[in-house]
Amino acid sequence: MTKIAICAPATPITRDHAAALEDLVAAEFPQTEVTFHDQCFEREGHFAGSDLRRLTALLECANDPQFDAVWFAKGGYGSNRIAEAAVSRMNEAARAKTYVGFSDCGYLLAALYRNGIGQCAHGSMPVSARSENGRKAVRRVLNWLNGDNSGLEPSLDGTTPAVAFNLITLAMVSNTPMMPDLSGHVVMVEEVSEHLYAIDRLFFHLAGSLPRIAGLRLGAVTDIPENYVEFGQTEEEIAKFWCERAGVPYLGRAEIGHTSANRVVPFGLASPPRAT
Repeated sequence: MTKIAICAPATPITRDHAAALEDLVAAEFPQTEVTFHDQCFEREGHFAGSDLRRLTALLECANDPQFDAVWFAKGGYGSNRIAEAAVSRMNEAARAKTYVGFSDCGYLLAALYRNGIGQCAHGSMPVSARSENGRKAVRRVLNWLNGDNSGLEPSLDGTTPAVAFNLITLAMVSNTPMMPDLSGHVVMVEEVSEHLYAIDRLFFHLAGSLPRIAGLRLGAVTDIPENYVEFGQTEEEIAKFWCERAGVPYLGRAEIGHTSANRVVPFGLASPPRAT
């Protein structure tokens, strides 16, 4: 039995979101048990409870030895506010877990990976379980948490370490105490709801702050707002431009992003999770 604790380090979900995941698990994953922390449904302004409440819930899930994995319920904005405090208070049980999320929760994944805590993975989150397309991505995570690697990003070769981040999250975490050493990694990035000029600006920042990486892959860049004037380059042309400027190999596209095609990317070398 794989036991998964779910908390919301950033923004809240509804009881309907939880019920949709519970129904999916009951119908298709009888070897899996999901437990939603009550904090997932709380709200304080933008956030799923205060910083202290979100931090406490995350630590309760991570430090509890009965759980094999911690799955972040939803992104939004907010996990950066508690990430450093969280990793400094995690125990040995937390170090044996798998952690899954993406988008804003990349702040936590970065801090965990930097500190060698558990197996981190980019993957879709429980909030997506209400739609049929969302369930496709959620199933990939649940399959992987039960040892099935069929939902991994296809480019993973098992010999070169990899990570995957939302582009703005990676840019914001760079040069902070949460930033892991990505030397020799394939770095995959995706983005949603940003103008192309903002995509260019984020790549400018990363080109000057990333170490010598093995290469970059570009995931989906979706819901690009229309600007008053065309930028003149596509998202892939922007990625190629800055890779060339930085001397980083551009390796092509990755099947990650804010879409139903979002694949799982374990941080480091691709492997089944630590959950049993």
